[in-house]
Amino acid sequence: MTERFAQPSKSTQHSGMLELLDESWINLKGLKIYELASELWPLNRSLTGDGNRRTLAILKREIPSLQVHEVPTGTKAFDWTVPKEWVIREAWIRTPAGKKICDFSQNNLHIVGYSEPVHEFLSLESLQERLYTQPDQPDAIPYVTSYYSSRWGFCLSEEERSTLEEGEYEVFIDSELIDGFLSYGEVIIPGEQESEIFLSTYICHPSMANNELSGIAVATGLIQWLSSLQHRKHTYRIVFVPETIGPLVYLSRHLRQMKDNVIAGYVLTCVGDDRAYSYVPSRNGATLADSVAVSVLAAIDPEFRRYSWVDRQSDERQYCAPHVDLPVASIMRSKYGSYDEYHTSLDRLGEVVTAAGLSGSLRAYARAIQALELDYRPTATTIGEPQLGKRGLYPEVSQKGSYEKIRIMREVLSWADGDHSILEIAEKTNSDFREVFEVAMLLEEHFLLAR
Repeated sequence: MTERFAQPSKSTQHSGMLELLDESWINLKGLKIYELASELWPLNRSLTGDGNRRTLAILKREIPSLQVHEVPTGTKAFDWTVPKEWVIREAWIRTPAGKKICDFSQNNLHIVGYSEPVHEFLSLESLQERLYTQPDQPDAIPYVTSYYSSRWGFCLSEEERSTLEEGEYEVFIDSELIDGFLSYGEVIIPGEQESEIFLSTYICHPSMANNELSGIAVATGLIQWLSSLQHRKHTYRIVFVPETIGPLVYLSRHLRQMKDNVIAGYVLTCVGDDRAYSYVPSRNGATLADSVAVSVLAAIDPEFRRYSWVDRQSDERQYCAPHVDLPVASIMRSKYGSYDEYHTSLDRLGEVVTAAGLSGSLRAYARAIQALELDYRPTATTIGEPQLGKRGLYPEVSQKGSYEKIRIMREVLSWADGDHSILEIAEKTNSDFREVFEVAMLLEEHFLLAR
């Protein structure tokens, strides 16, 4: 048996992934993607429109391999249809005193998304029916949309609304709903195998930092890192899509291939604050994506918040839907809906989203990718437990307390039966994947493990 395993199949070309992400690189990349988010901040994104195209054009500059696709209005995507394209140029209200308020040019959250054109003079009583505030957050402008119902409206803070006086108000919205296109971006980074890791983030929210821009920024950083690697075991499929309709359109074009090839995936959203770490599982709850997410977060932050499928609100709904059933989960910082600034003008860069928060998420996702890339099933090369001492792997003096140094080594050898992966061994032993992998590599170097 010893002769059979004399030359273990060691794949060292992937082990270098562990050294590529030191703290200085993570922190520098966090600053860079924060700058990218700052550049994207003013653009008015929605389900469709020029703001999305401009966003994708900037991403194309950062990611040359990005392919931009345009899907015409009226295109069917399962039970849905691509809506008309929304074109918004100008919107405001003029008070009886002549003051311009709710000016779209000053804050793109002032307009209800997909508002129809209007130019009317209204009493305050009539206008109130078209105004939206967040009464429990009087200084916040809420994010309000009406994608699939015809209407128009304005959003403002409750504080400003309370100052409105009786009289005639002029309302003006210069917009159109036209037969146009839904735009999305796609990056395919080939690997040595057809097995795919899928990442998705959305490009449909206007100026909100955590709920929108953080996912775009971290996805961009991951793409740049993955593209720089000399070796990748898996192929990476990354998409920038408008929420809900975007995944449905994309799945309608690629579902068969994705069901055949995707072994793990994540929705990147709310990854920019530095308050917490959290996780929303796939609908299945026991996929490879789930196991990796839990393992990585337990190592980074043992106090991470673990949610259930009932708490889903984002595009995992589409990727995990019946008859789709892709293994897609979410690693987040503060989960959508769980932080006060969510879906309001208070979700700002520099206040909610920080470079440090982005760096932390970049680290978490990079470690998840490392686990997916490096995981394998080790097999012991000896009958019975090997003698570690003669290989310099055991303390020279055996005493209470010294055994902890070799605990993980013994656990790896105990479970190295060819049926358990490094990730599974880490889960069984409550250990960090990276630590277990490094121990396994050491044992391989001493010809005690084979692949």
